[in-house]
Amino acid sequence: MISRRDLITATVAVCLTLGAVALAQTRKSIMQSSVFDWSSVEAKPTKTGARRDFFDTPTATLDQLECHVTTINPGEAPHAPHQHPDEELIIVKEGTIEAMQNGTTKIASAGSIIFEASGQLHGLRNVGKTPATYYVVKWFSPGAKPKAGGD
Repeated sequence: MISRRDLITATVAVCLTLGAVALAQTRKSIMQSSVFDWSSVEAKPTKTGARRDFFDTPTATLDQLECHVTTINPGEAPHAPHQHPDEELIIVKEGTIEAMQNGTTKIASAGSIIFEASGQLHGLRNVGKTPATYYVVKWFSPGAKPKAGGD
């Protein structure tokens, strides 16, 4: 005969197992070494140019690593200046970008690298006569990713 204690122990074990399985299914898998071919990533039109999303996933050492490529038309900005808790690295592929950081602007041409620090106001604008394309690499260090509903 099964005792009440055995029944409670089995129920708790089943609930914990189901909870662990549910949590594992909601988490993205850890990114492994990969190659992302430019021609295989679709360029999706935006109101100011286009965007290619390469990846957005956790890694073995980061809560999240994201990379996309933005192309903005002459005179356009992808969005208003903003700030966020994550840091990002922007690598200009082609064109001329005006980078605003905390009220100061600098010009970044092809090959330039822009670092956006956590919590600092920043924005980009294409000041050239041709489309400008740049890579964005963003990351969240362990524990730094905002909870659901955050930025």
